[in-house]
Amino acid sequence: MMALQASPSQLLRVRQLSCERDGRVLFAGLDFDLGPGQALQIEGANGAGKTTLLRTLIGSAGDFDGEILWNGRAFPAALPELRAHLLYIGHGAGVRRGLTPLENLAWYGAARDEALRALEQVDLFGFEDSLCQQLSAGQNRRVALARLFLAGAPPLWILDEPLAALDIAGVSGLQGQMACHLSRGGSILFTSHQPVALAGLRTLNLSEFASPEPAGFAEETIDVLA
Repeated sequence: MMALQASPSQLLRVRQLSCERDGRVLFAGLDFDLGPGQALQIEGANGAGKTTLLRTLIGSAGDFDGEILWNGRAFPAALPELRAHLLYIGHGAGVRRGLTPLENLAWYGAARDEALRALEQVDLFGFEDSLCQQLSAGQNRRVALARLFLAGAPPLWILDEPLAALDIAGVSGLQGQMACHLSRGGSILFTSHQPVALAGLRTLNLSEFASPEPAGFAEETIDVLA
């Protein structure tokens, strides 16, 4: 796999970030930096705003206060450059169900041999020519994760629950690829309810940045996305 083209100055910086959804502030006063070779795991209870944070960082949710910078430039001006260096996998698989796994990876620019190797890494050997609409939800999730095994993957990975629905072998393989990405100077920001074995991994619990709510309000509000 080719080396990443990440710059040592490549940095995602968040300062005093607060986000809201449906008129409710989910968290406030959030600060962190994410640079080359670093991984940050976002934790928190359901409803803490984990998915909202990730969608804010990729520019899909704009209801926030504070500052987000990529390589020294602030949002929203920095968004086009950030997206050019970003690989995002959300809760939805983002797979075109009318295409095969091979065709899905070809859409991202992968040659056939490269795509076959990536699909083998996620235990989809033998399913490469099946329509994704015939595959299970877990298999479609693995088609999406196969993008992480393609050569020249972007340096910044933002992943929402990447370990969900994976078996023990799948978790081990994905953690190995994440470690390899970090060793080449990549950066990873991800959510997970599962423990992840990565050297130097930092964690950030959004529940510690929760905005006070009137008694009973937080218990009645459920963030089905986070």
